[in-house]
Amino acid sequence: MTGDSHGVFEDAALVLDRALAGDSDAVADTFNEVVGKAGVSGVTAVAWCLASTIAGDGQPSGHWSLEFEGIEDATYDARWVARFVSAYLNEDMHTGQALIGAADADGILSECLLTLAGSTAATLRRRG
Repeated sequence: MTGDSHGVFEDAALVLDRALAGDSDAVADTFNEVVGKAGVSGVTAVAWCLASTIAGDGQPSGHWSLEFEGIEDATYDARWVARFVSAYLNEDMHTGQALIGAADADGILSECLLTLAGSTAATLRRRG
């Protein structure tokens, strides 16, 4: 994670604003800008903020499974988002970082981050 938490929150808010507007190109550009200024650790911090938004306030405590029925039938990016949010709920930053690294190594990090941003926007819309 970066030492500039204010910048992380600003970046996450910008990603979310663009996701809520339905502008996936702008979301991707914002993530690319984060990589340019803060590297993979900056993207991890922004993704962690988005997972926090999905989880919301008052999430139940306890163990959240990274694997659940039907997960292997989902697309890579959907599985990744489910596992990343589970890692957030488990307060397991190491797993979150590993998921970022694996998606990056597989050449699909951008798609995973776009799906995370879209899921976050959809969650906020559902909450009203």
